[in-house]
Amino acid sequence: MTTRPVRSGKSDRSIAARSRALTLWIGVGLGIGALITAFPFIWMLATSLKPQRESTDYPPTILPQEPTLEWYAHLFTELDFGRYLANTIIVVLIGFIGLLLMAMAGYAFAKFDFRGRKWMFFLVLATMMIPVQVTMIPTYLILNGMKLTNTLVGIALPTLVSGFSIFLFRQFMTTIPSEMLEAARLDGAGEFRTFWQIVLPMSRPILAVQVVLTFISGWNSFLWPLIIASDQKLYTLSVGLALLNQQLAVNPSLQMAAASVMVIPILIVFIVFQRYVMQGFALSGLK
Repeated sequence: MTTRPVRSGKSDRSIAARSRALTLWIGVGLGIGALITAFPFIWMLATSLKPQRESTDYPPTILPQEPTLEWYAHLFTELDFGRYLANTIIVVLIGFIGLLLMAMAGYAFAKFDFRGRKWMFFLVLATMMIPVQVTMIPTYLILNGMKLTNTLVGIALPTLVSGFSIFLFRQFMTTIPSEMLEAARLDGAGEFRTFWQIVLPMSRPILAVQVVLTFISGWNSFLWPLIIASDQKLYTLSVGLALLNQQLAVNPSLQMAAASVMVIPILIVFIVFQRYVMQGFALSGLK
């Protein structure tokens, strides 16, 4: 007696149809969520392009009827946002110097065995538990004793090294095969050459993560520049934006143009390094 196989063509087609419908609804839901999330950003950009009378109209319109770049030009010609932008870029560039120092520290903790390594790494982790606000007064007193208050170096110096960044570098560099480093040493490469030509190129994902975090930290710095800089010419963009809101009458278009100058570079940096950022966090063991 032979048995015929049960035909499941209709069942398979119905399952595939339900799967496509579910995928479609998930896509629609994600699209709506993305639109809601991006709406404040879209509103900011659209308002920055509106004339002042249009930005205060009621009911408001989302898109500008008569787009203009007047307020962006106003920021850099009649206000000091060009100087604030230059100050912020200098602070960020000084912060990038710390990337090399933190990478060296993470490499030492990951691949070298020396006395007191565990306790030193414990102290590095302990600094992550101390709020930045607690250390601001001691840091200010130290920099004041070094005559670095009211300078761009004084603004950038406290952010040069971060315990969290050293931790990220250490976690990533433990995944680098030690055999590869030993082979480089046997070929005659010194420690610095091994670090520069082997370790750093293999650490591009975590370097991309640190570039984004360092850029965001320096770009958005507000409280510390406000404390250590008494000269308005040394203010950063975030301090200048707060100063703009206090000094001028209500002008939504000008305020949104200043906010756009703050936000757009961060988005560009994240988009450029996005692939490496995701890979770096995954390989560092962070979820």
